[in-house]
Amino acid sequence: MTTAISIFSGGLDSILSVKVILNQGIKVIGLNFSTPFFGPDQARKSAEQLGIELIIQDITDVHLKMLKAPHFGYGKNMNPCKDCHAMMLHYAGQLMEEKDAKFIITGEVLGQRPFSQNQSALVEVARASGYEGYILRPLSAKLLSPTIPEEKGWVKRDDLLDISGRGRKKQMELVEAYGIKVYPSPAGGCLLTDPGFSRRLKELWQYHPDAGAHDIELLKVGRHFRLDSDYKLVVGRNQEENKLIQESVEETDLLLYAVDFPGPTSLLRGKMPYPEGCIKKAAEITAYYGKGKQESTVSVAYSGASNSKEMIEISPCEVKELERISIM
Repeated sequence: MTTAISIFSGGLDSILSVKVILNQGIKVIGLNFSTPFFGPDQARKSAEQLGIELIIQDITDVHLKMLKAPHFGYGKNMNPCKDCHAMMLHYAGQLMEEKDAKFIITGEVLGQRPFSQNQSALVEVARASGYEGYILRPLSAKLLSPTIPEEKGWVKRDDLLDISGRGRKKQMELVEAYGIKVYPSPAGGCLLTDPGFSRRLKELWQYHPDAGAHDIELLKVGRHFRLDSDYKLVVGRNQEENKLIQESVEETDLLLYAVDFPGPTSLLRGKMPYPEGCIKKAAEITAYYGKGKQESTVSVAYSGASNSKEMIEISPCEVKELERISIM
C-alpha cells in the first residue's frame, strides 16, 4: 500500500487534506511537532478521530535557533512561517524515507495566508526543505503545478481539490460531505502569531539572548514587568496562574505574596544576590495587584527555593510606575 506522511496540526485543513488522501486508498502517517509555541494536544484528538498513526517530534532546540535568525524573515509578528514550514517539511522528508513512504502532504491552502501560502512562498518552502516535488497540498493541488506523486500516478489529480483564499465555505461543505463531527475552530494555534506574546519574546531576548524554553514558558503566564536589565517580575492574574508560577520556580528565583490580603503570587527572576531595591519594587507591584492595594502599607513575604521566608513592609506601587515598566 502507498503511504504518505502528513504534517498534521490537527486543525481542520490538515484533517481535510488527510481525508482526501485516505479516500484514495492511501495510508497516512501524521507527523506533529512540539515546541514552546505549539504542541500536539489537538493533533492527538484529530488523529484518533481519523484513525491514523501520529508521530510527535520535539524540535525545540533547532526551532529556537532558527527563530533568532530566520532565513525568510518574520511575518506580521515573530512568526517565521516560511522557515518553520521548510523545517517541518525537511523532517517529514526524513520520516518519509525512514518509513518508505512515497510523498508528503500538508493542509496548506493557496492564498489563505499572504506571507507563507502564496504561490511563490509555497515553491520557496518546498525547495528549502530539500524535498521539492514530493510535497503535495491536496486542498489546492489543482491550482498548483503537478507534483511527483501526481505524475507517477500514486495519487489521482482529478480527485484533489482547488480551494484558495481565506474563505471557509468549501471546507465546511467538505466537513458535511465527509461526516466530520469534531474539529477545532480556525483560530491560529501558534503563539508566535500573537502580538502580545511576540512583544514579550522580543523583550526577553533583548535582555537575555540565551534564554531558553523554560523562560519562554513563563511568557505565557501573568503580567510581566522589567525592573531593570537583569531583573524581571511575573505577577499571577488568578489562582491557576499563581499555581503555574509556583511550579515554574528555579533555584535562583524569588516568590512573593502579600501576607494579610488575598492576591497574586509573583516570581522575581534575575541574578543573585538580589538588590534590596529590586525586592522592594517587586513587593510594591505584588501588593498593588492584591486586595490590599488601598492600604498605606502591606506586608509582603518573599523566599527562594533554598531560602527561609523573609518579610518586607511596603506601600503598593503607583500606577504611573506600573505603566512605565510593564511589558505589554
